[in-house]
Amino acid sequence: MAEIGKRIKERREALGISQEALAQRLGYKNKSTIAKIETGINDIVQSKVIEFANELNTTVSFLMGWEDSPTKKSGVKINVLGRVAAGIPITAIENIIDTEEISQEMAADGEYFALKIKGDSMEPKISDSDIVIVRKQDFADDGDLVIALINGDDAVCKRLKKYEDGIALISFNPKYDPLYFNKDEIINKPVQIIGKVKELRARF
Repeated sequence: MAEIGKRIKERREALGISQEALAQRLGYKNKSTIAKIETGINDIVQSKVIEFANELNTTVSFLMGWEDSPTKKSGVKINVLGRVAAGIPITAIENIIDTEEISQEMAADGEYFALKIKGDSMEPKISDSDIVIVRKQDFADDGDLVIALINGDDAVCKRLKKYEDGIALISFNPKYDPLYFNKDEIINKPVQIIGKVKELRARF
């Protein structure tokens, strides 16, 4: 019996799901297809492995034999901080207004927080009230989407552009002019990168 078939059967039986019920959930005509998969007679494509994992409340890694635990790893909750300007900078209110969940893999990559966007300067990609997932860091590369503090407490979400004599914080919306800062202004205002945007959670 193929490893994946064996694990599908193991998980199905652990959950008390019949072959017929699983076949129905996955769009197969009858239970014989499930039986053939479990005995290794039939192979399944990768997209179908994902469907099996979802229906059996487990992971693709378990079904493929890459890990022994069938339990899905829970996500990591991060705080959504007070609204952040995506237009004219506003004072960043560092109170927790909600939570979001990120994967354990993402959480292992660094310290994360989320911010709620206000304004239309990042339209059409980022809209008012969208949530951005941000990795906390004080540096960024040219072209990165960043959260920056201006004057120490005005938080903005902008695209970073680096120049020899300074930086620009650029909006996606062309009706907003770029914010230019020379090296002295970066130090004295100050202008500080506080994070890099890694993901957008759009609101509809």
